[in-house]
Amino acid sequence: MIREKRVKGGSGLSVLFAALALVGLGVWVLDNNQVVLGGAAVVLGLLALGGLFMVNPNEARVLQLFGKYVGTVREPGLRWANPFYSKRRLSLRVRNFETQNRLKVNDMDGNPIEMSAVVVWHVVDTAQATFEVDDYERFARTAAEAAIRKLAMSYPYDAHEEGQLSLRGSPTEIAEHLRSEMQERLALAGIEVIEARISNLSYAPEIAQSMLRRQQAAAVIAARQKIVDGSVGMVEMALERLSRKNIVQLDEERKAAMVSNLLVVLCSENNTQPIVNAGTLYQ
Repeated sequence: MIREKRVKGGSGLSVLFAALALVGLGVWVLDNNQVVLGGAAVVLGLLALGGLFMVNPNEARVLQLFGKYVGTVREPGLRWANPFYSKRRLSLRVRNFETQNRLKVNDMDGNPIEMSAVVVWHVVDTAQATFEVDDYERFARTAAEAAIRKLAMSYPYDAHEEGQLSLRGSPTEIAEHLRSEMQERLALAGIEVIEARISNLSYAPEIAQSMLRRQQAAAVIAARQKIVDGSVGMVEMALERLSRKNIVQLDEERKAAMVSNLLVVLCSENNTQPIVNAGTLYQ
């Protein structure tokens, strides 16, 4: 595997002045009918000018000589290198992209879902990005989609047990897992993944209605459970206070009737209608 080798390159300004002076000297010598010497000076000056190149901030130039990797220049400014070197420009800036908006995958339970993610990345090894893959940008997108598919198959869409990680309920843990999955794949191309987060997560259209009904049923069950727990607590409190303050003495049958009535009032979805009993509990 080819690793980045940093080189500084020569000072471009000094070479620029020297080359211009050499060209000017060659022209002056040509005017004095010294063709060979003057022509050689001009050619050398122009050849030296051909080795100048500009490096912008957060940018690198990958140098090659007849196909052989020479090194990478990262120092910004006007630089100079062998005129026969090829100098490929490579951006080191932080970039981001969003994967395919409707990437259909299956979660751990086999449910078809649609996911997309936003990936923030930058190149850290210019040699690997240049020589280890054909197109490092396209490679990053493909690797990101592969990581999303593997991530989806590792977790359910919703947690079925308390404390279980899920795609929808554990965004921080899922984001870190996704970032590490992408980093493992993109390290080959000299890319560092700074952040990766799910930007879109939903059930596939063919099962969306069924899953919505399931979520609604689960929500209703959870709400009913809380209502029943609260009602039972209120009934216990009412019976305990009545007994402690000696407001009324109730036998077991009357207690059962009161519990039944209180639970109906507290758990009913609609307003209850009171019934006045003109007789006794037993008639």
